[in-house]
Amino acid sequence: MHGSELDVLVPTKDRPGALAVTLAGLAAQTAGGFRVVVSDQSARPVAEDPLVAAAVRILEHRGSPVEPLRNVPPKGLAEQRQFLLDRARRRFALYLDDDVWLEPDALATLTGALAELRCGFVGYALHGLSHREDVRPHELASYEEWAGPVRPERVRRDQPAWRRHTLHNAANPLHLAAKVGADRAWRAYKVAWIGGCVLYDRERLVECGGFGFWRSVPRAHAGEDVVAQLRVMERYGGAGLLPSRAYHLELPTTVVDRRAECYDHVLEA
Repeated sequence: MHGSELDVLVPTKDRPGALAVTLAGLAAQTAGGFRVVVSDQSARPVAEDPLVAAAVRILEHRGSPVEPLRNVPPKGLAEQRQFLLDRARRRFALYLDDDVWLEPDALATLTGALAELRCGFVGYALHGLSHREDVRPHELASYEEWAGPVRPERVRRDQPAWRRHTLHNAANPLHLAAKVGADRAWRAYKVAWIGGCVLYDRERLVECGGFGFWRSVPRAHAGEDVVAQLRVMERYGGAGLLPSRAYHLELPTTVVDRRAECYDHVLEA
């Protein structure tokens, strides 16, 4: 699938080096013509960083326009994601964290899978390769592939499906891919949620409310992507893809205060 149907939405804050690696991964994609929107909440505008500026020039030289936008002062992660969604306009919207490197065929595979599966979202769980020798069979037990079409699911904390979140710990996606085999371009499997690299059918995400709940949660919050995905999954279904083509740079988290989970304020309210 051609990238002209894709907006890549990148939220960033005070991580110019990681963002440069992320943008460089995008610049090397086999898919072309996608658009990149960066929502920057850094103390110093990230577009002024020489490495980021170089990556932007390469992307634009290769036919992918980049819009680096300032979104300050910060009003929380959900508002940051809604800010990006409000500026998306293409069929597909990929939320890509600013510390993720993608294999060159990642975007083509994601968009092709979503077009074929016709569900609400697909995504790659992130490899943490510092854990590649840390095999955790007990965390892989809930793996289940979609047989046939991806169907809507209602997933909540008190259900067995919630245990699927352990599939994405550490280097578990790497070990899962080795276990199930690589005899096809991708396999769709059932998830609780996916962090860091999620491709949405944009209209369906908007229809399910996007991240518009940001006004009803404390400014310091976590788990905004969980709420959005659970809502989309309940109406349209969602899936993870193996093998994952996304790698976490494994920097320290910028979300240090996780006391307020959006799940509690939105889904349990």
